[in-house]
Amino acid sequence: MEIITLSKENLEQEHICCAIANNKDCQVAAKKAWLAERLEEGLVFKKGNVRGKCFIEYIPAEKAWAPIDAAGYMYINCFWVSGQFKGQGNSNLLLEACIEDSREKGKKGLVILSSKKKLPYLSDPKYLRHKGFELADTAEPYYELLYLPFINDADKPGFKQSVRERKIMEPGFVLYYSHQCPFTAKYVPLIEAAAEKKGIPFQSIRFESAKEAQNAPAPFTTYSLFYNGTFLTNEILSEKRFEKMFG
Repeated sequence: MEIITLSKENLEQEHICCAIANNKDCQVAAKKAWLAERLEEGLVFKKGNVRGKCFIEYIPAEKAWAPIDAAGYMYINCFWVSGQFKGQGNSNLLLEACIEDSREKGKKGLVILSSKKKLPYLSDPKYLRHKGFELADTAEPYYELLYLPFINDADKPGFKQSVRERKIMEPGFVLYYSHQCPFTAKYVPLIEAAAEKKGIPFQSIRFESAKEAQNAPAPFTTYSLFYNGTFLTNEILSEKRFEKMFG
């Protein structure tokens, strides 16, 4: 498999793996607009020369849309190999490309958000530990911040205080999200409409900068849903799955 690196020059013509519709689709348009701005901040998106979910996306931790302290590290936003592309060494190929690039850029190591067990939209902890990642920090209810240091005396990354405080005072549903994931552009409006139809208090807060996301009350800034101050899920919900929450 050949690895393609997205750039300003090829962004429009390349598909972005997790959303393979055309550029007029709201999901693709939102993600590509988000990517275009991040490329200037050092974001790297490497994908297989295939049409499907086979890619790794990473950015200097200082620019990451995540509430972490990991100066000098590279933060992996998303690492996804699925379907027919699994079991062929593609995950190793992409991760090795990320490691090589990050080493060349003088980084201390890699950092990635995972969980105690494999969960939707979070990287597989079993695979990461097999590749040498270690536990750096934890956050309720199930998050793990894993890291792969390149040097022996590298500082251990950690979650910011905002994650530990998790103060959500607003009643009803409160959703924090970003367009880092293309699926939010489609599914957030659907559950907003469902809540309005049922007369249920619902507030959606979209992060529009790294600074905002770095002070988020939950580690997964792509999508974190709360209800009456309690965290519910990081899984991007369809309208039907959201409606099941309130009968």
